[in-house]
Amino acid sequence: MNLALSDEQVLLREAARGALSRFKTLEAAREALDGHEDALPDLWPMAREAGWPGLLIDEEHGGAGLDAFDAMLVLGECGRVLASIKLLGHLAATAILNEAPAGASLLADLASGEQRAAYLPVKPPDDLAQEWTVDARVGSKREPAPSGGRGAPGEQVRVSGELAFVPDAPGADVLVGVAMLDTPQGTGGEPTGVAIETSADGVEVEPIMRYDATRSLAHVSLKEAPATVLDAPQSSLAAAWHLAQALLAAESVGSVETALDVSLGYAKERHTFGRPIGSYQAIKHSLTEVLRQLDNGRSLLYYAGWSRRGGPDEFALAASAARSVAGRALDQAARTMISVHGGIGATWEHDAPLYFRRAQLTRRLLGGTHGATDRVAGELMTAATAA
Repeated sequence: MNLALSDEQVLLREAARGALSRFKTLEAAREALDGHEDALPDLWPMAREAGWPGLLIDEEHGGAGLDAFDAMLVLGECGRVLASIKLLGHLAATAILNEAPAGASLLADLASGEQRAAYLPVKPPDDLAQEWTVDARVGSKREPAPSGGRGAPGEQVRVSGELAFVPDAPGADVLVGVAMLDTPQGTGGEPTGVAIETSADGVEVEPIMRYDATRSLAHVSLKEAPATVLDAPQSSLAAAWHLAQALLAAESVGSVETALDVSLGYAKERHTFGRPIGSYQAIKHSLTEVLRQLDNGRSLLYYAGWSRRGGPDEFALAASAARSVAGRALDQAARTMISVHGGIGATWEHDAPLYFRRAQLTRRLLGGTHGATDRVAGELMTAATAA
């Protein structure tokens, strides 16, 4: 296994960094939290120009035909500058459609960015729960996945359900995810891919903002909404959840990189008692711990990027491990960033609170960092029992 970046991947990462550098994303985030909701720049035209909407769509459908590893490089650069770009939900949704012939007609417009998709995050079963579940609006107890009637691939069925805190749902043209549809044998719901137009009757997308103005979120309500049945394999439906975990981990790693760079630079420049504060053990040890967690998260992230195609059986474990470690690394890096900068680090005069807000929201999305950690434990225990 070679986890070194290819020349093309290095170029992709540097091009993404250069494109994002044209926008003052941090200043816009601060203004948005101050009540100027229109302050955030529209980054979708830039993403379309760069070809990012089609990263995970095959070339025959107008996409780039790349893999999770490449998408993670782009999401990492977005995380570095807290870019409010709606790629997390779009990429996970297109990964499902790309594996479903019944959804092929949607791919051309999604690959070009003419339309945008959002992933309806439904968590696959694990050792703690045998059901497909969704995040709840309130509390930690997970709710049942959306459900609907019986239908063949390409047909329309009626789907009902509630999904909370759906990334990138506001403004999306199509919602793609999992619903429990009736089987011909009447044996209960079977996890099935569905595509739902947001303009359809019975679809309500309620935009919300929690902690982090740069993260587009919404509660999605489906009430007998018409949904196109997709023939995506059940394995690809589960893989979409893990892909979203890995993409979220990539964003987190990018944010940790910036937090560490800024903290380290300040520790070298700020002097007290005639010495740079970085020479004191308390500062050195805290920054070293952030570096340790960053390197650990990056290596797990690369492993997840490889395993989606290189070792599909390992993808659930790899993506969950990356999410678990990256989420904790971002929390540690954001807190350290505030601590190193002292009083100024806790005020609006500095960017540190923006990264802290990103960390606190990220650790709660898509099942939460704790959910990813639970899956890692379950996967390892299952492997140990089988050995």
